[in-house]
Amino acid sequence: MAKDTIPYKIYLEESEMPKYWYNVRADMKNKPAPLINPGTHEPMTAADLAPVFCDELIAQELDNDTREYPIPQEILDFYKMYRPSPLVRAYCLEEKLQTPAKIYYKFEGNNTSGSHKLNSAIAQAYYAKKQGLKGITTETGAGQWGTALSMASAYLGLDCKVFMVKVSYEQKPFRREVMRTYGASVTPSPSNTTNIGKKILAEHPGTTGSLGCAISEAVEVATTTPGYRYVLGSVLNQVLLHQSIIGLETKIALDKYNIKPDMIIGCAGGGSNLGGLISPFMGEKLRGEADYRIIAVEPASCPSLTRGVFAYDFCDTGMVCPLAKMYTLGADYIPAPNHAGGLRYHGMSPVLSQLYHDGYMEATSVPQTKVFEAAEFFARSEGILPAPESSHAICIAIDEALKCKETGEEKTIVFGLTGTGYFDMVAYEKFNDGVMDDYIPTDEELRKSFAKLPKVD
Repeated sequence: MAKDTIPYKIYLEESEMPKYWYNVRADMKNKPAPLINPGTHEPMTAADLAPVFCDELIAQELDNDTREYPIPQEILDFYKMYRPSPLVRAYCLEEKLQTPAKIYYKFEGNNTSGSHKLNSAIAQAYYAKKQGLKGITTETGAGQWGTALSMASAYLGLDCKVFMVKVSYEQKPFRREVMRTYGASVTPSPSNTTNIGKKILAEHPGTTGSLGCAISEAVEVATTTPGYRYVLGSVLNQVLLHQSIIGLETKIALDKYNIKPDMIIGCAGGGSNLGGLISPFMGEKLRGEADYRIIAVEPASCPSLTRGVFAYDFCDTGMVCPLAKMYTLGADYIPAPNHAGGLRYHGMSPVLSQLYHDGYMEATSVPQTKVFEAAEFFARSEGILPAPESSHAICIAIDEALKCKETGEEKTIVFGLTGTGYFDMVAYEKFNDGVMDDYIPTDEELRKSFAKLPKVD
């Protein structure tokens, strides 16, 4: 199709919007391994999970067979406030790179939370409200998930308690204040307000925290406070289910113009954005209907897919959550305080881990100075200041477009622009001042962490 016939931004009509979430597990030959009880090493049942999660979310978490889940009308109505999000043809970036590649990005930053996280936040808050709960607890890294959940909770009249990774709490005070504006309480993690937080601080004095630490504290509060449940912004099967709205919209938009991507690229921390973006494309790949090159991009400081091990591990640093089989650096591993706070998680979604293990996708890692070089180039080309997390995908998309320039191939690249970076100016300041570092863990550090993995038969 001629270049000038494809709009700069492709939007869907309301009638074209997906009415179902897609569950990629239904098409996986090798299903993700079940969550198991850390005490008995038996698969977790709905009854086991009930003290932690909402009932309907538990059903979604454990369902490996239902391909499509109808999206409740109340959630569809909420989505209309900011969805569909645009699929943008990056004409300006292509021109700057002088590449024959065609580059598209799905922009999820066009809502107040600034990211894709609102897609699952409203769903999880809706099911909590439907169950008659008083409130919900959660963790947040960079703050996008906490912001999204505070927005959804305010909309539905739920109390919201957020444990924010300490390094991000300190680096991103404005993100914290947005959460408080929407009525959430925000506590830096690890904290002295929970037993697990005190334990982590005793074992790791002066730690800047991690998503694993914050998860532990949020779970403790949820399970000890009547009328509350815990909700999670990434990793879990249910979250990838809700985030499939990203990929479904992307595919419908591409199909409208008979565009078939050669590669799909997403940043990877816990897996919510990547899993959502690739879901319908991965479904076609699993069913043998089409083939795509799918690339997960993670920070070199927290390389769970590229340097982790595929094993059962705790989802949290406090080791109170169920064990999940995933690519992990070890629950005790606390990443360096890099500026992509949403990617500072020791493990990876069990769904994505299984797909990666089975060879359906590839992974790469990049140091943060290279990430910010790409972010700056993109901002100057496309006019959007990207989140550090999103910039990992941008970085590899640019690399792949430059390879096309060398070979003359006209490949079509799609990547996920998960959100904006307007609350990440401390990070941009350090990059602009030339004081940003590139910490990469040594093999010995990782070996020590791997040695602490739980022994599961």
